[in-house]
Amino acid sequence: MMQLQAWLLAVRPKTLGMAVIPVVVGSALAFAQTHGFQWLPALAALLVAVLIQMGTNLHNDVADHANGVDTANRLGPLRVTAAGLLIAAQVMQGVKLCFLLAFCLGVYLVAVGGWVILVAGLLSLAAGAAYSGGKYPISHSPFGEVFVLVFFGVVAVVGSYYLQTLQVDSKALLAGCILGLPAAAVLVVNNTRDRESDQQAGRRTLAVIMGTAFSCVEYASLLLLPFVMVAASGLGKYLPLLVLPWAVYLVRAFCRVQQAGEFNPLLPQTAQFQLVLGLLLAVGEVRYE
Repeated sequence: MMQLQAWLLAVRPKTLGMAVIPVVVGSALAFAQTHGFQWLPALAALLVAVLIQMGTNLHNDVADHANGVDTANRLGPLRVTAAGLLIAAQVMQGVKLCFLLAFCLGVYLVAVGGWVILVAGLLSLAAGAAYSGGKYPISHSPFGEVFVLVFFGVVAVVGSYYLQTLQVDSKALLAGCILGLPAAAVLVVNNTRDRESDQQAGRRTLAVIMGTAFSCVEYASLLLLPFVMVAASGLGKYLPLLVLPWAVYLVRAFCRVQQAGEFNPLLPQTAQFQLVLGLLLAVGEVRYE
């Protein structure tokens, strides 16, 4: 039981919605336009997205411990490798299993979607591995938010849409940006909370380079810009505008934080916000098409 709990903790289940909702939205957009739906490609895409997210989380857990980022002074949630709940070799086996299963399911998706899905899948796997691994990990650089926006937004939504239609549509691209922006905001919360420890460990995130005041502006932009896009395009039949007050509340809470540990509740709240925003977008497109 303890091992199972450790693995559940390691895959960070509260973040998995960020992998699920882009697939839901991309598939919903395709259904709204074609009035047809292929369940098997959608399910396979969903599993691939979750597996890559899990593998990335596991890799981040073991890599941050190896790089000395996760220490006894860590302010965020417990990390299993640093806490000794799982040894690094075990966690790396989990990483390999997640990426292998994602690759195997990806072979089927390539058979459905062709070379476009092959390129998207290989890039996603490579990015998942490069996020915390290699000589220059993405998570240690100023480009983490861009990584999240691209792969947890644009690539995931457009790829899911393409599997249903074999086409790329401007609505799918826009929806990918709308979802990718608040997904990137989750990382802003994490990096702003860990700014001091990251700086000591030699990480060069935007929060480290630009400071907390910049992070407040960045977080506000990432949460509020999607509503500008929705208002300008009518995507989701304006239904996502219902959570604008929630976004304002989160921005105010972020900018009022006094102690780094106070960012912890904002992490799941921002992830939940992105999930609900995506659900409203999907429902609006399907229900009112």
